[in-house]
Amino acid sequence: MTAASLPAFSLQGTSGLPTLPPLAVAGAVLVLLAAAGGASRRLGYSVIPAYILVGLAVGPFAPAVGDLSLSLVRDPGTFRLLAELGVVLLLFFVGLELSLEQLFTNRAQFVRAGAADVLISAPIGVLIGLAFGWSLLESAFLALIVFNSSTVIIAKSLLDLGWIADAESDAILGVVVIEDVLTAAAFAVLSAVLLGVAEPETLLRSLGTAAAFVGVVVAIAHYGADRLERAFSTTSSELFLLGVLGVAALVAGLGIVSGVSEAVAAFFVGTAFGRTSHVQRIETLVVPVRDLSAALFFFAVGAATDPRLLAATALPVAVAVAVTVPGQLVSGYLAGRAYGLDATRAVRVGCALAPRGEFSLVIAAFLAAAGTTPVFRETLPAFTVGYVLVTATLGTVLMNRADDISRLAFGR
Repeated sequence: MTAASLPAFSLQGTSGLPTLPPLAVAGAVLVLLAAAGGASRRLGYSVIPAYILVGLAVGPFAPAVGDLSLSLVRDPGTFRLLAELGVVLLLFFVGLELSLEQLFTNRAQFVRAGAADVLISAPIGVLIGLAFGWSLLESAFLALIVFNSSTVIIAKSLLDLGWIADAESDAILGVVVIEDVLTAAAFAVLSAVLLGVAEPETLLRSLGTAAAFVGVVVAIAHYGADRLERAFSTTSSELFLLGVLGVAALVAGLGIVSGVSEAVAAFFVGTAFGRTSHVQRIETLVVPVRDLSAALFFFAVGAATDPRLLAATALPVAVAVAVTVPGQLVSGYLAGRAYGLDATRAVRVGCALAPRGEFSLVIAAFLAAAGTTPVFRETLPAFTVGYVLVTATLGTVLMNRADDISRLAFGR
């Protein structure tokens, strides 16, 4: 789920903790995130699941002790803007490290890697849905939910683990970009079919608008580096920071209007700045803002989740995880090998692609509102919440243990 799709909650009449002013609530949330993140790092794990769990623990669906609700944040929408900025900056920094020249130069490798991933991962969801007794359309939506790797979680983990400068990061990000493009196109088609608006003209117009926006942004990123270089040659750190954040957020927002994920738009903005001499200055000034807003994004995801949904779909989630995660490890490994990586780095690719996240939850939110059957309206949204939380946690663990998995599999 992108931050833009995070629902806002307002609970009335719940007996709970005393009402605190927004500033105190924000301070308490930041303290809890710092404590949970610190504990997670001491244990050697990614901070992402810890931030999500904090959101679950103090969000509007927090558990109650007797008549006392532990809910601290009644409205996750309070943090929505910073959460959106977290998505934008995470992908902005990924683009900053991966140049357009690499994408174009290695396009044949990216296509091979993406094909290896898609041909194995995509059919698995359809088969699971059919095995559950769902219709072909319901199974196709399930396939999208379990197919698309979490761009945000992967980007954060690559940065945390220091893989962003390694060869496997190119393969991982190349596959993620291919997954995002295919998922966006398939979602546009399937959602139109579900809504009964499947006219070819409508579909082509929507896809054409999104493609045109991406084309313009890529062209600007490729040919406009000199203008960016001059525009941001200021000695004022304040003005420089405001400008970078403003451009990234503005282009990401225009991407949403054009039907493109804000994450993808921000990625290309990052590639544009990556072709300037301002990279080191951006890393110095913008990283603290990125880390703060990213933490609030994952917190908001947890706060928007009702834990009761997890129990209701525990069995389907367990089946899907048992099938799709090993399948993703295999498809990711083959994608890494197709890209030209050695076995150890290919295992890292498979582990990195395991988490599911923001796009899956976007699809679930759409189905809950527009679904025409109980599976669409209730089962699939509930399934998605549980599936994303499990794979997000498991995926970060797999990334931390990728080299151990490689040694176990290949004895080296």
